[in-house]
Amino acid sequence: MRVNTTDLQNAFGKYLSLVEKEDIIISKNGKNVAKMVHYSEPDYYLVHEEAKGYKSTKKISYEEYMELVDSSEQRYELIDGEIYLLASPSFRHQIVVNEISGHFYNYFKGKPCRSVTAPLDVRLFGFATKFEEDPNVVQPDIVAICDLEKVNESDKYEGIPTLVVEVLSPSNRGKDMAIKLNLYMKSGVKEYWVVNLENRSILQYSFSAERDIESLKILGEKDTIQSSAFTGLKISLGDIFAEV
Repeated sequence: MRVNTTDLQNAFGKYLSLVEKEDIIISKNGKNVAKMVHYSEPDYYLVHEEAKGYKSTKKISYEEYMELVDSSEQRYELIDGEIYLLASPSFRHQIVVNEISGHFYNYFKGKPCRSVTAPLDVRLFGFATKFEEDPNVVQPDIVAICDLEKVNESDKYEGIPTLVVEVLSPSNRGKDMAIKLNLYMKSGVKEYWVVNLENRSILQYSFSAERDIESLKILGEKDTIQSSAFTGLKISLGDIFAEV
């Protein structure tokens, strides 16, 4: 099925149901710019072995991604040539984001680094030498950034966050636990927290200078998470999940 961006925005729920039966090609001004496909939960979390069979698919360019973003009020991410629609977060999701960001605000106040919450475009490029070679655009729930000089004259951030926090939702679980994990690791992020509302836990990844997993901690509600990148930044998980 082929649908233009205006129809998609006006009846997104209908096409979200139809995509379970067939792929939907999204067009703008007669040009195909994206494709919606039915999502299946990945069967991996930390390691994914590539399938032996491959099929050639067209990756979406950064220019095509920007055309879609500029023509829509929806929020999207671009990862490895694939476009991901960002669903509206739940109330519980936002409560947890606010709790963590509040602790971050108090910790970073008066320090040279800053913490920022979504929506904020973060442009990453993996192992490539520049963004144009491997363009990826994500909107993490919370980032702590220390390269404030990378905020350009257009007030856009073009650096690499030191610490990234993602709070899981049913629609983003596989992406945050595998696809984004890999992107953050190979892009030079030092630390990544994956917050799970369902079992009230946090996966804390620390990445080495060689851009590999240096350590992984699985923390429960009775634990306290202590940042590996920022000395003295620690939060009780009991506080994080107190209101959810």
